[in-house]
Amino acid sequence: MTLRRSLVATAAAALLVGGLLGPSAAAAPAAPTTPTAPAAPKSPAVDTAKQDRTYTPAPIDWGTCSSTALQQRGFECGRLAVPLDYAKPGGTKITLALTRLVHKGDRYQGVMLTNPGGPGGSGLTLPVLQQYVPDKVGETYDWIGFDPRGVGQSEPAVSCDPGFGGFDRPRYVPSSPAVEQTWFDLTNAYTDACAANNGAILDHLTTLDSVKDMESIRRALGEKKINYYGFSYGTYLGQVYKTLYPDRLRRAVFDGVVDPRGVWYEANLDQNRAFEKTINAWFAWVAEHDSTYRLGTTETAVRLAFYRAQEKLYDDPAQAEGGLIGGSEWTDVFLSAGYYVYGWTDLAEAFSAYVNDGDISGVAANFGFDPSDPQADNGYAVYLGVQCTDASWPDSWKTWQKDAWSIYVDAPFETWGNTWYNEPCRHWPGQVTKPVKVKGDKTGSILLINETLDAATPYSGAIEVRKRFKGARLIEGVGGTTHAGSLSGVACTDDRIADYLDTGKLPKRKSGNRSDVKCDPVPAPEPPAANGRSAKTVDTSRYAELKQLKSEALPR
Repeated sequence: MTLRRSLVATAAAALLVGGLLGPSAAAAPAAPTTPTAPAAPKSPAVDTAKQDRTYTPAPIDWGTCSSTALQQRGFECGRLAVPLDYAKPGGTKITLALTRLVHKGDRYQGVMLTNPGGPGGSGLTLPVLQQYVPDKVGETYDWIGFDPRGVGQSEPAVSCDPGFGGFDRPRYVPSSPAVEQTWFDLTNAYTDACAANNGAILDHLTTLDSVKDMESIRRALGEKKINYYGFSYGTYLGQVYKTLYPDRLRRAVFDGVVDPRGVWYEANLDQNRAFEKTINAWFAWVAEHDSTYRLGTTETAVRLAFYRAQEKLYDDPAQAEGGLIGGSEWTDVFLSAGYYVYGWTDLAEAFSAYVNDGDISGVAANFGFDPSDPQADNGYAVYLGVQCTDASWPDSWKTWQKDAWSIYVDAPFETWGNTWYNEPCRHWPGQVTKPVKVKGDKTGSILLINETLDAATPYSGAIEVRKRFKGARLIEGVGGTTHAGSLSGVACTDDRIADYLDTGKLPKRKSGNRSDVKCDPVPAPEPPAANGRSAKTVDTSRYAELKQLKSEALPR
C-alpha cells in the first residue's frame, strides 16, 4: 500500500521475487517511448464493465517455468496480453507474467488470485501460500501469482534511474535550504528520467488499470468467479475489484487493510504518525534485552542511542561494500523493524555491532543495494507510477512542508524520509486520474485481518472497510505491530482463514465499529542469550520460507 520503505528495499523485494522467473518466452509489443506530460485529473470510465467486454483475452498457455526455483515448487508459468489502454482494446498490448500452482486431489474450489501489495511488488512466488493454509485447505484451489503491469517480468517493466536509491543520500530532514534544494534536484532528475525512459505506460499504471487486468486474468482462465488473497496495497486492489465486479468475487482475504479514504497523500501522513509507535515498540523490545544488545535499559535510552548513531553517520558516513552508509541509509535499514517482527533480532544485532563495536557490516547487509542491477528501481518506479496517478497530490510545496514539519515534532523517525520518497508525485510525468469510489455492499464475503498497531496500513482502515462491506468480518491481532502477517503460525488467525476458505464460514459479525475476533499478534522473537546461544525463531521451522518471502518480498 502506500507503503513507504527504503528505495533499496522496494527494488530488492520486487526483483527478488520477479527474478526467479527468468527471461520471458515472448516479448510484448513495445509501448511508445515518447515522454508524456502531466495532465488534468480525469474520472474513470462510467461503464467500466461494458468497456472491458470489448476486449477478449486469449487463454493462458501454461508451460514449464524457466526458473529452476519455480520448477522445484511445482509452478507453471504463462503470459497474458492485455491492452495498454482499455479504452483502446485493439491498440498496443502489454504482457503480464503469471504463475500457477494447481490444486491437489479431487476437490476443486476455483482459482485463488494473489497480490503482495506495494504497489510495485512482484507476486510470482505467492502461490506458495497454498501450503501454508492449515489442514491442506489451500490445496483445493489453483493459486495464481502475477506481476502487475510494469512490474518485474511483465513487459514493459518500468525503470527510471536504477542508481537513485544508492548509497550516501542527503540528510532527510531539510535543516537548510541547501539540503532541500539538493532533494529537489534529485527528485526532478528522477522524474525526468522516468519520462524519458518509459513513455505511454506511465499513463496506464493506475489501480483501475490493474483491476481491469485482474478481470482479464479471470476471463482468460475461463472462471465465472475468482477467489482472492491480497496483502497491503493488494487489499485496495481487492476493494476496487469488488466495487466494479461485485458478482465476480467469491471469497476474499484482505490482510493489512488499506483505508480507501486516504488515497494517497493522507494515507502517507497517517503512516508517519503510525511508524513512530511501531519503532518505539521495537526500541522498548531492545531495551528489555539489554543484556544481549547493550544499547540501554529503557525505550528512551535505546532511542537516544539510535539517533546518536544516525547523526554520527551523517557527519562521518561509514564505508561499506558498495558505498557509504550515512544517516539516511541508517534510517532506511531500520524501517523494516516498524513493519515486521520477523527481523527484529537481526536488526538489533546490527544496531549493537555498530554502536558498541563500530562494525557497520550488519547494517550494510540489511541495506542490500545492487547498483549493477539494470532495474534496481523497478519497485519504486511502479510505486510512484500507481500512487502519483491514482489521485491528485498537493501542488504547493508549502503544503507538504507544513504537514511534514507539524507531524515531525511528534514523529521524527519516518516523516521526512517518507516525504521525500513521495515528493516526485508533485511532478510525476503521468496522467493523473480520480480514484474509484469504493462502494461496499451486502453481498459476498470478505475476511479482513489487521494488527492493532500496523503502521503501514493503520487499523482504522480495516474498521472503515468493515463498515463499507456488510459481508466483511475483521480479525484483529491485538497489540501487534506486524504488517500483513497472516499465515505466520498464529492458530487463532490461520485456522479461521482455513475455515473460511474451506466452507465460506465467517466469524459472527459484532455490532458497532470494532473487530469481530481478537487474536494474538505475530509474536516477537526471543533474542539470543548473552552467552551467545541461538535465538528462538518466531515460528516453527515449517514457516521459515514463508517468513523470508514475506519479509523480503512483500512491500514494506
